[in-house]
Amino acid sequence: MKFMVIEAHRSEYPAPITFAKGAPLNIGERYDGEEGWDNWYLCSTPGQQDGWVPGQVIERLGDDQGIALEDYCARELDVEVGDCLVGGRQLNGWVWCRKGSASGWVPLRVLRDK
Repeated sequence: MKFMVIEAHRSEYPAPITFAKGAPLNIGERYDGEEGWDNWYLCSTPGQQDGWVPGQVIERLGDDQGIALEDYCARELDVEVGDCLVGGRQLNGWVWCRKGSASGWVPLRVLRDK
């Protein structure tokens, strides 16, 4: 799917959490912002800073423990108004997009179908 950026987006996370399938996860708070991005959890894994992880990639082993069901990277893509992106997987109000050789998550609310 192709998208046009209608509002600029800048990542606030210079060191996004990244892990492989099977990685142990400490599951923290559920995201509760006004944007309506449901099913995101603040997680940590050894050697990484905390980061937001979609619930769909977590297998819960208890209230605050889990393992990764797949490889995951929380990298966000910086975009400008007018950028053309190729979108892939959509999860909980975000889309994994590609812009040239760069890729990362972009909030769906800043995109319009092209």
